[in-house]
Amino acid sequence: MSTPSYVLTLRLKTESFQDDILDKRFEISRKIYNACVNELYKRYRTMQQSKSYQKAKKMKKGKERNAIFSKLNVQFGLTEYSIHAFLTPMSQRFKQNIDSQAGQKMGTRAFQAFKKMMFGEAKKVYFKRYGEMESVEGKSNKTGIRFVNDLLTWKGLSIPVIVRKQDAYAHLALQDKVKYVRIKRVFLKGKYVYYAQLILEGIPPQSYNSEGLKQQVGIGRVGIDIGTSTVAASSEKQVMLKILAPNVVHCEKAIQRIQRKMDRSKRATNPLKYNDDGTINRSHRERWVYSNRYVELRNQYRELHRKNRMVRKQDHETLSNQLLSMGDTIFVETMPFKGLQKRSKKTEKNKKGRFKKKKRFGRTLSNRAPSMLLSCLERKLKYNGLKLNKVNTTKVKASQYNHFDDTYTKKSLSKRWNDFDGIKVQRDLYSAFLLMNMVNDKDLDKIDRDLCFKTFDLFLKNHDALISKLKKNPIR
Repeated sequence: MSTPSYVLTLRLKTESFQDDILDKRFEISRKIYNACVNELYKRYRTMQQSKSYQKAKKMKKGKERNAIFSKLNVQFGLTEYSIHAFLTPMSQRFKQNIDSQAGQKMGTRAFQAFKKMMFGEAKKVYFKRYGEMESVEGKSNKTGIRFVNDLLTWKGLSIPVIVRKQDAYAHLALQDKVKYVRIKRVFLKGKYVYYAQLILEGIPPQSYNSEGLKQQVGIGRVGIDIGTSTVAASSEKQVMLKILAPNVVHCEKAIQRIQRKMDRSKRATNPLKYNDDGTINRSHRERWVYSNRYVELRNQYRELHRKNRMVRKQDHETLSNQLLSMGDTIFVETMPFKGLQKRSKKTEKNKKGRFKKKKRFGRTLSNRAPSMLLSCLERKLKYNGLKLNKVNTTKVKASQYNHFDDTYTKKSLSKRWNDFDGIKVQRDLYSAFLLMNMVNDKDLDKIDRDLCFKTFDLFLKNHDALISKLKKNPIR
């Protein structure tokens, strides 16, 4: 059985010649990955043309059909180990730069991506363009990419890591066993910076707050109603209503300005690449030409997105700690965030006869990343031997339920308050309250109505106190 693990990221203190060697090895890894994807596509198309596949495709879904598909995958080499065999001569060709374990990991990554397409979880597998390979990793800390005595060693390279003296967390983490090492590169302020990600055995050391106390996990039930940009939580002692990732830098206008500048520069240096109507000329097969100004703008564009990504991650880690302190039995509704990102398929008109926009919540989800918050919370619960209880949204319908008369009423998204005979309750907080009162952590399809009546008075008291506090706050 696999043991629990966590990641410690340390910056590598590289010299210029080491940067060049690592850059070369990342480019070789990219080509190995693309070669694996190309080979998988060839084998998959060959399998699709076979009579056995066509016959199995017409069968009813079931164990017999799955067994036939499994045999066909083995027959046509669509397995992880067959890709490893395909990589053997390639590993010999690049053995001075890429070890066999790192090469096999590339094959595994390509196969896992291709597997999603075969199972219908993805539409296609994309080849990685130049500069898109962001990480290379090994299988163990015994051969290949290793971390020994505060040094990362790999095929003749020996690079020290930067560990600050006051970083107590890193010093405690380095006492655990290193399972394997990943080298990650980040484009930071116009150049690549390399990091060593150590996958360590065990659970991460307990973090301390500003008062020198360990992060505590609360006791009791917690209901979480997560939206596209806000999160509401209710426990037996307190309620919470917050904006997701409040410190995310709102630089959308700056990004749009940079994108317009990049487009003008690209059109000026590639006039033959565009038609008279401004669309791209697909028949022109020459390479794109990018000016130095364009490269500078592109670096600024990447830096803005990197800052947003780091701030968003930090905000989610902080908020997940706050939710953990509320209780240890956490209930949350499952949300189809991927579906909410897509544009609406329906073409509708408003009351004035104008067409409605098909855009939904793509930009909001990109900035706020609610799914990332749930991932952080689930990971921290596992460290404490707990689990995140995911409630069936279609069966529970917390946003429509009324525990006073045991009825369900559909409400528009614009309606943010529930009125129960003069008792006004914020919609998201009430949904979190209902989720808190599920029957148990095994029956996730039903709300315990009797428990709702017992806990509602205390919830309403906490709710009113929070709403009055929020109204005094000048921030929206």
